[in-house]
Order: sequence, then structure tokens, then C-alpha cells
Amino acid sequence: MSETALPFPPDSGLVGALAPSPNHGVRKTPIDMVLLHYTGMASAEAAIALLRSPAAEVSCHYVVLEDGTIVQMVPEARRAWHAGVSSWEGVTDTNSRSIGIEIVNPGHGLGCPDFPEVQVTAVGALVADIIARHAIRGDRVLAHSDVAPQRKEDPGEKFPWDLLHRAGIGHLVPEAPLRGGRFFMIGDGGEPVAALQAMLALYGYGIEVTGIFDAPTQAVVTAFQRHFRRAKVDGVADASTIMTLRDLIAARPQDDAPPAV
Repeated sequence: MSETALPFPPDSGLVGALAPSPNHGVRKTPIDMVLLHYTGMASAEAAIALLRSPAAEVSCHYVVLEDGTIVQMVPEARRAWHAGVSSWEGVTDTNSRSIGIEIVNPGHGLGCPDFPEVQVTAVGALVADIIARHAIRGDRVLAHSDVAPQRKEDPGEKFPWDLLHRAGIGHLVPEAPLRGGRFFMIGDGGEPVAALQAMLALYGYGIEVTGIFDAPTQAVVTAFQRHFRRAKVDGVADASTIMTLRDLIAARPQDDAPPAV
């Protein structure tokens, strides 16, 4: 049930405006994740109106406008409703463990334009501030599509994760070069497919190890490519995808490691 939308002090000194949303609830677990979204609507005004509508039952903690202005909608201490049906590392209540940031961008349905540099800079600064205050590991700065690969595409393959990583934010490794060789796609099966599924699950994706490259597996591979192997997003597990995944797992931060910034 929605709460009353009341004014509150901003959690970050980077906040330029408040637009309180009534759509939030009680957190059930500590914050250990940041999720990035795009709004997927024609305008920032329409997106913010939706995120404030009690009937919509959706919200987020922050919205980052095209000009870099950061708008806070829900206090970080509250559970915003931004992730929906989702899973990461076997945990399905993603909303309770995460802070949700909506980045104003029309998304795939409206041409998927580039993210302005000033907007990306603001996103990076906000995420850096959040992960420093909550000691969030770099590999838990994720895309909405990572935690809901069968439903979501955002923030999409055009989001410049590499720029954030250069600033010490998130977890990324160099993409293995595109080349020929063995690959897996819909209809394939066997132990190599099971091994791929196990690797994706080990990194955190919600995927069942069946040994069959089915539609859910394709969706997870596509989500992985959108974030970590953006050179070619086609849902086919080629050598580049598998090697990038291998390197990502090998370089993954540990629980006792300090945050990225």
C-alpha cells in the first residue's frame, strides 16, 4: 500500500530537487545494491508523473534528468518499487536490498538515443556517493535488465558502463574480442550449455541450470551482453561472451573487499 508523499531531507548533497512519491514501503534487508534504469517515456515530466501516481504503484529513489539535475523521489531508507519481479544471487526481493535510479531516456521503444555526457556524469557522481555511504560492492551496481532479464532491457546497451568504471564505479572487464569459434544458441543442449548456465548463475543471474539453451537462457545471455559485452547484443553465447563472463567472474570483488570508490 502506498504511503503519504511527504517532504523529506535529501540523502545526497547532489540532489537538485525533490518530487516525493507516495509509492514506497518498509525495507526488509540492508541496502547492498544500486540498480540503474531508463524511464522509457517520451519526457521526464511524464516519467515523474507516473512515478508519483498512487495508481501506478511504481517509484524509484532518484531520477537523473538529461541536463544532469538529480531529483529524489523516495528516501533511501524506504523500499521504492522499481525492480518488480526480479532476482540476483538467489534473492528475489530486489527492492528491499537496492536503491533505484531512473535515467531519463526514451529507451528502445522510442529510438534509444545516446545518453548526454552531462547526464552520465551526474549518474556517476550519484552512484559514487551512494556506494561510498552504503559500502556497496562494485559488482552490485547493476542494470534493471540484469535482475529481470526476461522482462526488461534498461538501461540498454547504449548506456556507457565503461565511463562509470573508469571513474571507479561498478565492475567491468575488457570485452573479449569478437571472433569465430563455437557458440551456443536456442535449441542447443548438453554439458557445455549447463556449464554456461552455471557460470551465469555464479555471477548472480537468476537462471536455472538445465543444460538446454532455451528462451530464458537467451534472455539472460542478452542481458549479460547489454551490460558486459556491448559490442554485439544478439543473445548468442559466442566465444567472446563466454570469455568475458569467465574474466568477470575471476575479477569479481569479494565480500571483504572495499567498495570501488
